[in-house]
Amino acid sequence: MPVTLSYPGVYIEEVPSGVRTITGVSTSITAFIGRALRGPVNDPVRVQSFGEFERRFGGLWRDSTLSYAVQQFFQNGGTDALIVRVHNGAAAATLTLAVGFNLVAANPGKWGEKLRVRVDHNTRPHLPTDPANSLFNLAVRDTATGATERFLNLSTDPNNARFVTRVLEQESNLVRIVTPPGTVPALRPAAHGNPPPGADPLLDNASSTAFTATGNEGSAITDNQISLAALEAAKQGIWALEKADLFNLLCVPPLTREAGGDVNSQTRSAAAKYCQQRRAMYVVDPLMAWDEHSDLTGGSGLDSVAWGLARSENAALYFPYLRQPDPLQENRLADFAPCGAVAGIMARTDGQRGVWKAPAGNDATLNGVVELTVKLTDGENGQLNPLAVNCLRAFPVTGRVVWGARTLRGADQLASEWKYLPVRRLALFLEESLFRGSQWVVFEPNDEPLWAQIRLNVGAFMQGLFRQGAFQGSSPRDAYFVKCDKETTTQNDINLGVVNIVVGFAPLKPAEFVVIKIQQIAGQIQV
Repeated sequence: MPVTLSYPGVYIEEVPSGVRTITGVSTSITAFIGRALRGPVNDPVRVQSFGEFERRFGGLWRDSTLSYAVQQFFQNGGTDALIVRVHNGAAAATLTLAVGFNLVAANPGKWGEKLRVRVDHNTRPHLPTDPANSLFNLAVRDTATGATERFLNLSTDPNNARFVTRVLEQESNLVRIVTPPGTVPALRPAAHGNPPPGADPLLDNASSTAFTATGNEGSAITDNQISLAALEAAKQGIWALEKADLFNLLCVPPLTREAGGDVNSQTRSAAAKYCQQRRAMYVVDPLMAWDEHSDLTGGSGLDSVAWGLARSENAALYFPYLRQPDPLQENRLADFAPCGAVAGIMARTDGQRGVWKAPAGNDATLNGVVELTVKLTDGENGQLNPLAVNCLRAFPVTGRVVWGARTLRGADQLASEWKYLPVRRLALFLEESLFRGSQWVVFEPNDEPLWAQIRLNVGAFMQGLFRQGAFQGSSPRDAYFVKCDKETTTQNDINLGVVNIVVGFAPLKPAEFVVIKIQQIAGQIQV
């Protein structure tokens, strides 16, 4: 609205331009679900390097297939990962201080047995409102990593701003208070003595106390810790990702490294369904028992009851397993599921070429992989490709590469429009970006001025992608269209509060088969 004109003079009025920039979302944030040595449980944590994963989740652990998958993800070009830790009966280490103060490690696992605690009473002066003997200082050290936390002027009074339970819950990564129903002791814990000269007070037994050996890693996880239907309401397992704003790829590594440790059809189906809801791709591992190409083409393969995964356009299967050195076994070769490495290659390809480029070919090399568990020939690859199995191949000079880019809907017999992985991932990228970039439209007046703004902003976003080479066509008219007008939104739609935006794009499809035709030129006959 114009400003009120009340006095003679010059008035300045800012007129909205109608430009609301749509920003493309990330395309390669990868969620991993599985077992780890330490870290929050059923709570997605974002890490951006394997070093950060080591700090938060304890690094490589032989019983954790997740830890190896995360390492391979970053090794192959991944940059952003969401880690969801699950466990099966793991317990946290505990410590009881004098006067009944019960401490517990912040999360389950034997890592908590490396914690040491020191209490002192060198606090600020007591105020009249402070109960007697209620203030104390607490220092905690993880002797395995050297991480140290110090909390000053903690109080046993629930009404105090520094109430110990609240402070540790919100600020500590190492410890929590375990209380009998709802309270902590009224008196502060006893202070530790002074260390000998030159000794570290958090390493000396006279001046600090170690946690007891009550932590354990629990049993090997099962599918029920990942995909049991009851976990959905509690936002645990796969559904812990409801707490995350965005992820684009999902990896659920095998439950264990032993034979038969595959996730079963319950988890595969739940993962594919959830990815469809969240506009993400599920990177599917093959079964450990598949040690030759005929295992996938016969009755025990993709059509078997044991496999049990429907042909989803939001899932892509890779075969076979990878073989590479295991740092925890003197670098002897071991077999690993391919999901982490493949997700890393997708992230690398997105950064170098864009989500519309197939994450396959001579550039899609598998870093750190010495060999593949199954060496496929061209003929065997030719049997699996029409079934929508993305093969991992080994070639001279090139090395180990990803040699397929189809979704599970990409079987030739299905004739799906979502046959190719880059086409599906580009569509998911567009959907998520437009979904987030169009929130401003809600509750705006539903008429031509709004429709014009929508066409302007969505069109600018699509034009930017066209200039990057995301679509087919030599001109914008051939590459995409954006419609939002009286044809897409009728008066009845307006009465119902609906605005319809139609966006079309011409996807780039990978050159899967290259045919070179050679012909002899007959000698010219002079007439």
